[in-house]
Amino acid sequence: MDNDVSAGSTTTSTLGHLALGLTLLAFGLGNTGVIDHVAAADTSALATWVGGVALFTTGLLALRAGDGGEGTAFAGLGAFWFTWGTAVGGGASAEASGLFLLVWSLLALTLTVSAKGGGLMGQGVYGLLFLSLLSSGVGAFAEAGVLTKAGGWAAALAGLAAWYGATATVAKWPTLANRSAGRSPGVTATG
Repeated sequence: MDNDVSAGSTTTSTLGHLALGLTLLAFGLGNTGVIDHVAAADTSALATWVGGVALFTTGLLALRAGDGGEGTAFAGLGAFWFTWGTAVGGGASAEASGLFLLVWSLLALTLTVSAKGGGLMGQGVYGLLFLSLLSSGVGAFAEAGVLTKAGGWAAALAGLAAWYGATATVAKWPTLANRSAGRSPGVTATG
């Protein structure tokens, strides 16, 4: 396998963002309670296989292709989703669940900070994921359903943004990606 093929990196990125988007959307909607009889726990199979295994594998492929940023993001998020998906319904206390979500929110914060200049696919998605995990973690500790629902909405928005970005890449639709990369050398924006 040739590590210098850039198309592989784009394909890996698109697949990773699709997997992340679908998982976040399902998890988020489950936490909002907007669909009757659907809770976040009902998304555990999707979280395990799409969010966990597919994202982790995509992360490994990105790392092999030399993309340390997306490789780290996808492999780390794959580990998170696999762990969450297999642990749902395991009888963990609210405090243990809250701690789990808060600890993993640190990964999302790291991804948000490191995606500087990444536009919607970077800081937007990871920033909303951070807010989701933080709200859901605090909500679990405080047994505050309103925080869990707020975290669900943040996850759903992050999922939609990741899904749209990946779909836009495949369909060649417009995106809100950082446009500064296309500027001529020496040209800077003021304001």
